[in-house]
Amino acid sequence: MLGSTGSIGTSTLDVIARHRDRFEVYALAAHSSVDTLLSQCLEFAPRYAVMMDEDAATLLRSQLPAHSCTEVLQGESGLAAVVTAAEVEVVMAAIVGAAGLPSTLAAAQAGKTVLLANKESLVMGGHLLMQAVRESGARLLPIDSEHNAIFQCMPVDAQATPSDKGVSKVLLTASGGPFRRWTHAQMVAATPDQACAHPNWSMGRKISVDSASLMNKGLEFIEACWIFDLAPQRVDVVVHPQSIIHSMVQYLDGSVLAQLGNPDMRTAIAYGLGWPERLESGVPPLDLIATARLDFESPDEARFPCLRLAREAVAAGGTSMAVCNAANEVAVEAFLDEQIRFTDIPAVIEHTLEHVDNLEPVNLSVIEAADTQARQVASRFLANLQQTVGALGRV
Repeated sequence: MLGSTGSIGTSTLDVIARHRDRFEVYALAAHSSVDTLLSQCLEFAPRYAVMMDEDAATLLRSQLPAHSCTEVLQGESGLAAVVTAAEVEVVMAAIVGAAGLPSTLAAAQAGKTVLLANKESLVMGGHLLMQAVRESGARLLPIDSEHNAIFQCMPVDAQATPSDKGVSKVLLTASGGPFRRWTHAQMVAATPDQACAHPNWSMGRKISVDSASLMNKGLEFIEACWIFDLAPQRVDVVVHPQSIIHSMVQYLDGSVLAQLGNPDMRTAIAYGLGWPERLESGVPPLDLIATARLDFESPDEARFPCLRLAREAVAAGGTSMAVCNAANEVAVEAFLDEQIRFTDIPAVIEHTLEHVDNLEPVNLSVIEAADTQARQVASRFLANLQQTVGALGRV
Protein backbone atom coordinates (compact mmCIF):
# COMPACT_ATOMS: atom_id res chain seq x y z
CA MET A 1 0.00 0.00 0.00
CA LEU A 2 1.94 3.01 -1.32
CA GLY A 3 0.61 6.25 0.14
CA SER A 4 -1.21 4.57 3.02
CA THR A 5 -1.75 7.71 5.09
CA GLY A 6 -3.49 9.69 2.33
CA SER A 7 -7.19 9.66 1.48
CA ILE A 8 -6.87 6.73 -0.95
CA GLY A 9 -4.69 4.82 1.49
CA THR A 10 -7.05 5.17 4.43
CA SER A 11 -10.03 4.26 2.23
CA THR A 12 -8.18 1.18 0.95
CA LEU A 13 -7.42 0.02 4.46
CA ASP A 14 -11.06 0.57 5.38
CA VAL A 15 -12.10 -1.82 2.60
CA ILE A 16 -9.39 -4.34 3.53
CA ALA A 17 -10.56 -4.29 7.15
CA ARG A 18 -13.95 -5.51 5.92
CA HIS A 19 -12.32 -8.51 4.22
CA ARG A 20 -9.53 -9.67 6.53
CA ASP A 21 -10.18 -13.25 5.44
CA ARG A 22 -9.13 -12.33 1.87
CA PHE A 23 -6.30 -9.81 2.25
CA GLU A 24 -3.11 -9.52 4.24
CA VAL A 25 -1.17 -6.26 4.35
CA TYR A 26 2.49 -6.95 3.53
CA ALA A 27 3.78 -3.36 3.52
CA LEU A 28 2.57 0.18 4.18
CA ALA A 29 4.41 3.22 2.81
CA ALA A 30 4.10 6.94 3.53
CA HIS A 31 6.17 10.09 3.28
CA SER A 32 6.36 11.52 6.80
CA SER A 33 3.04 11.02 8.66
CA VAL A 34 4.48 9.03 11.55
CA ASP A 35 1.45 9.07 13.86
CA THR A 36 -0.95 7.83 11.18
CA LEU A 37 1.42 5.16 9.88
CA LEU A 38 2.14 3.98 13.42
CA SER A 39 -1.57 3.54 14.05
CA GLN A 40 -1.95 1.63 10.79
CA CYS A 41 1.00 -0.63 11.64
CA LEU A 42 -0.50 -1.47 15.02
CA GLU A 43 -3.85 -2.34 13.43
CA PHE A 44 -2.69 -4.26 10.32
CA ALA A 45 0.72 -5.60 11.46
CA PRO A 46 2.51 -5.33 8.09
CA ARG A 47 5.86 -7.06 7.57
CA TYR A 48 7.34 -3.72 6.46
CA ALA A 49 6.66 -0.02 6.85
CA VAL A 50 8.42 2.37 4.47
CA MET A 51 8.99 6.06 5.23
CA MET A 52 10.40 8.32 2.55
CA ASP A 53 11.62 10.88 5.07
CA GLU A 54 14.73 9.75 7.00
CA ASP A 55 13.84 11.48 10.26
CA ALA A 56 10.31 10.10 10.08
CA ALA A 57 11.69 6.58 9.58
CA THR A 58 13.89 6.94 12.65
CA LEU A 59 10.98 8.23 14.73
CA LEU A 60 8.69 5.42 13.58
CA ARG A 61 11.30 2.80 14.55
CA SER A 62 11.52 4.30 18.03
CA GLN A 63 7.75 4.33 18.51
CA LEU A 64 6.92 0.81 17.34
CA PRO A 65 6.61 -1.54 20.33
CA ALA A 66 9.45 -3.94 20.95
CA HIS A 67 7.28 -6.97 20.11
CA SER A 68 6.19 -5.49 16.75
CA CYS A 69 6.68 -7.69 13.68
CA THR A 70 7.05 -4.59 11.45
CA GLU A 71 10.46 -3.64 10.09
CA VAL A 72 10.94 0.00 9.00
CA LEU A 73 12.57 0.67 5.62
CA GLN A 74 13.42 4.01 4.08
CA GLY A 75 13.39 5.85 0.74
CA GLU A 76 13.08 4.68 -2.86
CA SER A 77 15.12 1.54 -2.17
CA GLY A 78 12.60 0.57 0.51
CA LEU A 79 9.69 1.11 -1.86
CA ALA A 80 11.38 -0.92 -4.59
CA ALA A 81 12.04 -3.76 -2.15
CA VAL A 82 8.44 -4.12 -1.02
CA VAL A 83 6.72 -3.74 -4.42
CA THR A 84 8.95 -6.39 -6.00
CA ALA A 85 8.80 -8.87 -3.09
CA ALA A 86 7.72 -12.37 -4.10
CA GLU A 87 5.03 -12.41 -1.40
CA VAL A 88 3.26 -9.38 -2.89
CA GLU A 89 0.44 -9.97 -5.37
CA VAL A 90 -1.27 -6.55 -5.43
CA VAL A 91 0.23 -3.05 -5.18
CA MET A 92 -1.99 -0.06 -4.49
CA ALA A 93 -0.08 2.85 -6.08
CA ALA A 94 -1.44 5.97 -4.37
CA ILE A 95 1.61 8.19 -3.84
CA VAL A 96 0.64 11.69 -4.93
CA GLY A 97 2.51 13.38 -7.77
CA ALA A 98 5.66 12.58 -9.73
CA ALA A 99 7.16 10.88 -6.68
CA GLY A 100 4.95 7.87 -7.36
CA LEU A 101 6.38 6.99 -10.77
CA PRO A 102 9.51 4.94 -9.88
CA SER A 103 7.74 2.58 -7.45
CA THR A 104 4.71 2.18 -9.73
CA LEU A 105 6.99 1.33 -12.66
CA ALA A 106 8.93 -1.14 -10.50
CA ALA A 107 5.69 -2.89 -9.52
CA ALA A 108 4.65 -3.17 -13.16
CA GLN A 109 8.06 -4.49 -14.20
CA ALA A 110 7.77 -7.12 -11.46
CA GLY A 111 4.50 -8.37 -12.95
CA LYS A 112 2.25 -7.36 -10.06
CA THR A 113 -1.41 -6.44 -10.18
CA VAL A 114 -1.16 -2.65 -9.94
CA LEU A 115 -4.15 -0.72 -8.62
CA LEU A 116 -3.31 2.67 -10.10
CA ALA A 117 -4.45 5.68 -8.10
CA ASN A 118 -1.37 7.74 -9.02
CA LYS A 119 -2.36 9.37 -12.32
CA GLU A 120 0.98 11.16 -12.63
CA SER A 121 2.70 7.82 -13.33
CA LEU A 122 0.85 7.52 -16.63
CA VAL A 123 0.99 11.24 -17.37
CA MET A 124 4.77 11.28 -17.02
CA GLY A 125 5.73 7.79 -18.15
CA GLY A 126 2.72 6.33 -19.94
CA HIS A 127 4.79 4.71 -22.69
CA LEU A 128 7.21 3.09 -20.22
CA LEU A 129 4.51 1.97 -17.79
CA MET A 130 2.24 0.40 -20.40
CA GLN A 131 5.25 -1.26 -22.04
CA ALA A 132 6.24 -2.72 -18.66
CA VAL A 133 2.71 -4.04 -18.15
CA ARG A 134 2.75 -5.78 -21.54
CA GLU A 135 6.24 -7.24 -21.21
CA SER A 136 5.94 -8.51 -17.63
CA GLY A 137 2.37 -9.75 -17.77
CA ALA A 138 1.35 -7.35 -15.03
CA ARG A 139 -2.28 -6.28 -14.70
CA LEU A 140 -3.12 -2.59 -14.38
CA LEU A 141 -6.50 -1.76 -12.85
CA PRO A 142 -7.47 1.94 -12.70
CA ILE A 143 -8.66 3.27 -9.34
CA ASP A 144 -9.42 6.89 -10.23
CA SER A 145 -13.21 6.95 -10.07
CA GLU A 146 -13.53 8.07 -13.70
CA HIS A 147 -11.22 5.46 -15.20
CA ASN A 148 -12.56 2.77 -12.92
CA ALA A 149 -16.06 3.63 -14.19
CA ILE A 150 -14.89 3.39 -17.81
CA PHE A 151 -13.21 0.07 -17.04
CA GLN A 152 -16.48 -1.25 -15.60
CA CYS A 153 -18.36 -0.16 -18.74
CA MET A 154 -15.89 -1.62 -21.23
CA PRO A 155 -16.40 -5.01 -22.94
CA VAL A 156 -15.09 -7.92 -20.89
CA ASP A 157 -12.33 -8.69 -23.41
CA ALA A 158 -11.31 -5.02 -23.44
CA GLN A 159 -10.72 -5.21 -19.68
CA ALA A 160 -7.99 -7.80 -20.18
CA THR A 161 -6.26 -6.18 -23.16
CA PRO A 162 -5.95 -2.57 -24.43
CA SER A 163 -8.69 -3.22 -26.96
CA ASP A 164 -11.62 -0.94 -27.72
CA LYS A 165 -13.87 -3.27 -29.71
CA GLY A 166 -17.10 -1.50 -30.51
CA VAL A 167 -16.12 1.59 -28.52
CA SER A 168 -16.69 4.95 -30.20
CA LYS A 169 -15.36 7.17 -27.41
CA VAL A 170 -15.16 7.54 -23.66
CA LEU A 171 -16.78 10.38 -21.74
CA LEU A 172 -14.92 11.59 -18.66
CA THR A 173 -17.21 13.33 -16.20
CA ALA A 174 -16.04 16.31 -14.16
CA SER A 175 -17.82 17.91 -11.23
CA GLY A 176 -16.59 21.36 -12.28
CA GLY A 177 -15.11 21.90 -8.83
CA PRO A 178 -15.87 24.71 -6.39
CA PHE A 179 -15.36 27.46 -9.00
CA ARG A 180 -17.71 26.08 -11.66
CA ARG A 181 -19.89 29.22 -11.58
CA TRP A 182 -17.16 31.71 -10.65
CA THR A 183 -16.07 34.44 -13.04
CA HIS A 184 -12.43 34.96 -13.90
CA ALA A 185 -12.40 38.09 -11.71
CA GLN A 186 -13.66 36.06 -8.74
CA MET A 187 -11.06 33.35 -9.30
CA VAL A 188 -8.26 35.92 -9.29
CA ALA A 189 -8.98 36.50 -5.60
CA ALA A 190 -9.64 32.85 -4.70
CA THR A 191 -7.92 31.52 -1.56
CA PRO A 192 -6.41 28.06 -1.07
CA ASP A 193 -9.17 27.13 1.38
CA GLN A 194 -11.82 28.06 -1.19
CA ALA A 195 -10.06 26.02 -3.87
CA CYS A 196 -9.88 23.01 -1.56
CA ALA A 197 -13.58 23.12 -0.66
CA HIS A 198 -14.71 20.51 -3.20
CA PRO A 199 -18.51 20.25 -3.35
CA ASN A 200 -18.66 16.43 -3.58
CA TRP A 201 -15.36 14.69 -2.84
CA SER A 202 -13.04 14.60 0.17
CA MET A 203 -9.50 14.77 -1.23
CA GLY A 204 -6.01 16.00 -0.40
CA ARG A 205 -5.22 19.68 -0.93
CA LYS A 206 -3.11 19.25 -4.06
CA ILE A 207 -5.72 17.14 -5.85
CA SER A 208 -8.46 19.50 -4.67
CA VAL A 209 -6.71 22.47 -6.29
CA ASP A 210 -6.26 20.41 -9.47
CA SER A 211 -9.98 19.74 -9.44
CA ALA A 212 -10.73 23.43 -9.01
CA SER A 213 -8.53 24.33 -12.00
CA LEU A 214 -9.71 21.32 -14.08
CA MET A 215 -6.08 20.22 -14.36
CA ASN A 216 -7.14 17.07 -12.55
CA LYS A 217 -9.44 16.37 -15.49
CA GLY A 218 -6.63 17.24 -17.88
CA LEU A 219 -4.37 14.69 -16.22
CA GLU A 220 -7.20 12.15 -16.31
CA PHE A 221 -7.65 12.90 -20.02
CA ILE A 222 -4.02 11.93 -20.60
CA GLU A 223 -4.41 8.89 -18.36
CA ALA A 224 -7.49 7.67 -20.28
CA CYS A 225 -5.61 7.80 -23.58
CA TRP A 226 -2.91 5.50 -22.17
CA ILE A 227 -5.07 3.06 -20.19
CA PHE A 228 -7.63 2.44 -22.91
CA ASP A 229 -5.32 2.90 -25.90
CA LEU A 230 -7.46 5.68 -27.37
CA ALA A 231 -6.52 8.62 -29.58
CA PRO A 232 -7.18 12.00 -27.89
CA GLN A 233 -10.12 12.77 -30.20
CA ARG A 234 -11.91 9.74 -28.77
CA VAL A 235 -11.91 11.12 -25.21
CA ASP A 236 -14.40 13.84 -24.24
CA VAL A 237 -14.91 15.72 -20.98
CA VAL A 238 -18.42 16.40 -19.70
CA VAL A 239 -19.15 18.54 -16.64
CA HIS A 240 -21.59 16.71 -14.37
CA PRO A 241 -21.91 18.65 -11.09
CA GLN A 242 -23.67 15.95 -9.08
CA SER A 243 -20.73 13.48 -9.41
CA ILE A 244 -23.18 10.57 -9.58
CA ILE A 245 -22.22 9.33 -13.06
CA HIS A 246 -18.51 8.69 -12.73
CA SER A 247 -17.89 8.30 -16.46
CA MET A 248 -19.39 6.75 -19.59
CA VAL A 249 -18.49 4.68 -22.65
CA GLN A 250 -20.12 5.41 -25.99
CA TYR A 251 -20.44 2.54 -28.46
CA LEU A 252 -20.64 2.41 -32.25
CA ASP A 253 -24.25 1.22 -32.12
CA GLY A 254 -25.35 4.39 -30.31
CA SER A 255 -25.42 2.90 -26.82
CA VAL A 256 -23.89 4.80 -23.91
CA LEU A 257 -23.06 2.81 -20.77
CA ALA A 258 -22.58 4.72 -17.51
CA GLN A 259 -21.41 3.73 -14.05
CA LEU A 260 -23.34 5.45 -11.27
CA GLY A 261 -22.75 5.55 -7.53
CA ASN A 262 -22.31 7.76 -4.52
CA PRO A 263 -19.09 9.83 -4.62
CA ASP A 264 -16.95 7.58 -2.43
CA MET A 265 -13.60 6.17 -3.55
CA ARG A 266 -14.18 2.93 -1.67
CA THR A 267 -16.39 1.72 -4.54
CA ALA A 268 -13.55 1.91 -7.07
CA ILE A 269 -11.06 0.54 -4.54
CA ALA A 270 -13.24 -2.46 -3.72
CA TYR A 271 -13.76 -3.13 -7.44
CA GLY A 272 -10.00 -3.10 -8.00
CA LEU A 273 -9.24 -5.30 -4.99
CA GLY A 274 -11.90 -7.87 -5.84
CA TRP A 275 -11.82 -7.84 -9.65
CA PRO A 276 -13.37 -9.69 -11.38
CA GLU A 277 -15.55 -10.25 -8.31
CA ARG A 278 -17.38 -7.45 -6.50
CA LEU A 279 -16.81 -6.86 -2.79
CA GLU A 280 -18.77 -5.03 -0.12
CA SER A 281 -17.14 -1.60 0.16
CA GLY A 282 -18.97 0.17 2.97
CA VAL A 283 -20.51 2.63 0.51
CA PRO A 284 -24.31 3.00 0.83
CA PRO A 285 -26.31 2.24 -2.31
CA LEU A 286 -27.32 5.12 -4.54
CA ASP A 287 -30.80 6.52 -3.90
CA LEU A 288 -31.97 7.62 -7.35
CA ILE A 289 -35.14 9.21 -5.99
CA ALA A 290 -33.18 11.36 -3.57
CA THR A 291 -30.69 12.22 -6.32
CA ALA A 292 -33.63 13.53 -8.36
CA ARG A 293 -31.68 15.03 -11.27
CA LEU A 294 -28.50 14.69 -13.31
CA ASP A 295 -27.11 17.74 -15.14
CA PHE A 296 -24.48 17.98 -17.88
CA GLU A 297 -22.63 20.84 -19.56
CA SER A 298 -19.50 21.48 -21.61
CA PRO A 299 -16.31 22.53 -19.83
CA ASP A 300 -15.36 26.20 -20.23
CA GLU A 301 -11.73 26.09 -21.32
CA ALA A 302 -11.57 29.89 -21.48
CA ARG A 303 -12.08 30.14 -17.72
CA PHE A 304 -10.23 26.86 -17.05
CA PRO A 305 -7.26 26.82 -19.48
CA CYS A 306 -5.50 23.98 -17.65
CA LEU A 307 -7.71 21.49 -19.48
CA ARG A 308 -6.64 22.98 -22.82
CA LEU A 309 -2.98 22.83 -21.81
CA ALA A 310 -3.28 19.14 -20.96
CA ARG A 311 -4.89 18.45 -24.34
CA GLU A 312 -2.05 20.29 -26.07
CA ALA A 313 0.53 18.29 -24.12
CA VAL A 314 -1.07 15.04 -25.34
CA ALA A 315 -1.02 16.30 -28.91
CA ALA A 316 2.66 17.28 -28.61
CA GLY A 317 3.57 13.87 -27.18
CA GLY A 318 7.08 13.10 -25.93
CA THR A 319 7.99 14.56 -22.56
CA SER A 320 5.46 17.40 -22.87
CA MET A 321 3.04 15.57 -20.58
CA ALA A 322 5.73 15.17 -17.91
CA VAL A 323 6.63 18.86 -18.26
CA CYS A 324 2.98 19.86 -17.94
CA ASN A 325 2.62 17.79 -14.78
CA ALA A 326 5.83 19.10 -13.19
CA ALA A 327 4.94 22.74 -13.86
CA ASN A 328 1.50 22.18 -12.39
CA GLU A 329 2.93 20.65 -9.21
CA VAL A 330 5.24 23.64 -8.75
CA ALA A 331 2.44 26.12 -9.41
CA VAL A 332 -0.07 24.42 -7.11
CA GLU A 333 2.45 24.30 -4.27
CA ALA A 334 3.11 28.02 -4.72
CA PHE A 335 -0.62 28.76 -4.71
CA LEU A 336 -1.18 26.70 -1.56
CA ASP A 337 1.68 28.67 0.04
CA GLU A 338 -0.14 31.90 -1.02
CA GLN A 339 2.75 32.99 -3.22
CA ILE A 340 0.70 33.31 -6.43
CA ARG A 341 -2.93 33.71 -7.45
CA PHE A 342 -5.12 30.80 -8.49
CA THR A 343 -5.31 32.21 -12.01
CA ASP A 344 -1.50 32.23 -12.23
CA ILE A 345 -1.37 28.42 -12.23
CA PRO A 346 -2.07 27.99 -15.97
CA ALA A 347 0.33 30.83 -16.79
CA VAL A 348 3.13 28.94 -15.06
CA ILE A 349 2.29 25.76 -16.95
CA GLU A 350 2.04 27.45 -20.35
CA HIS A 351 5.34 29.29 -19.89
CA THR A 352 7.09 26.07 -18.87
CA LEU A 353 5.74 24.11 -21.83
CA GLU A 354 7.04 26.83 -24.14
CA HIS A 355 10.53 26.88 -22.62
CA VAL A 356 11.39 23.19 -22.08
CA ASP A 357 12.48 20.98 -24.96
CA ASN A 358 10.15 18.14 -25.90
CA LEU A 359 12.12 14.88 -26.01
CA GLU A 360 11.32 11.25 -26.75
CA PRO A 361 10.74 9.51 -23.37
CA VAL A 362 12.88 6.46 -24.14
CA ASN A 363 13.69 5.70 -20.51
CA LEU A 364 13.04 6.85 -16.95
CA SER A 365 16.18 9.02 -16.90
CA VAL A 366 14.92 11.15 -19.80
CA ILE A 367 11.57 11.61 -18.09
CA GLU A 368 13.16 12.51 -14.75
CA ALA A 369 15.50 14.99 -16.48
CA ALA A 370 12.54 16.66 -18.20
CA ASP A 371 10.71 16.78 -14.86
CA THR A 372 13.70 18.44 -13.19
CA GLN A 373 14.18 20.99 -15.97
CA ALA A 374 10.48 21.83 -15.95
CA ARG A 375 10.53 22.47 -12.22
CA GLN A 376 13.54 24.76 -12.61
CA VAL A 377 11.91 26.74 -15.42
CA ALA A 378 8.62 26.98 -13.53
CA SER A 379 10.39 28.12 -10.35
CA ARG A 380 12.27 30.87 -12.18
CA PHE A 381 9.03 32.06 -13.76
CA LEU A 382 7.39 32.04 -10.33
CA ALA A 383 10.18 34.18 -8.89
CA ASN A 384 9.66 36.77 -11.62
CA LEU A 385 5.90 36.58 -11.18
CA GLN A 386 6.15 37.15 -7.43
CA GLN A 387 8.29 40.24 -7.95
CA THR A 388 5.61 41.61 -10.24
CA VAL A 389 2.46 40.97 -8.24
CA GLY A 390 3.78 40.67 -4.68
CA ALA A 391 4.11 37.76 -2.30
CA LEU A 392 0.36 37.05 -2.24
CA GLY A 393 -0.07 37.44 -5.96
CA ARG A 394 -2.26 40.53 -5.58
CA VAL A 395 -1.47 44.07 -6.66
